[in-house]
Amino acid sequence: MTNKSVIQTDNAPEAIGTYSQAVKAGDTVYVSGQIPLVPDTMEVIAGDFAAKARQVFDNLQAICEAAGGRLQDIVKLNIYVTDLGNFATLNEVMATYFQEPYPARAAIEVSALPKGVPVEMDAVMVLS
Repeated sequence: MTNKSVIQTDNAPEAIGTYSQAVKAGDTVYVSGQIPLVPDTMEVIAGDFAAKARQVFDNLQAICEAAGGRLQDIVKLNIYVTDLGNFATLNEVMATYFQEPYPARAAIEVSALPKGVPVEMDAVMVLS
């Protein structure tokens, strides 16, 4: 039987559905999809795609830290965007949050995301 615990922090948006911000099972943390919500207001951050992507990475970072890790411990990152035309900007923003070795990653264009946002990300992190 896996030892499973829920990760929750006030430094990331609260779950707005029937899910947890993250779940830790053993030394692996599964982080739920994060959109560019400001934790204090639960409103979508104003600004361009880069600002929204930064907010998502900030939210992921807060959850990783609450679980006892950091962004660099992410081994798999899934990114969902409503316009792959933002791919270059996404890479530029991501490069300010990660160093090599980068996590395995998927970037997928979708038709819509919650609250009409242009980007959502979920992750798998392994704690050392």
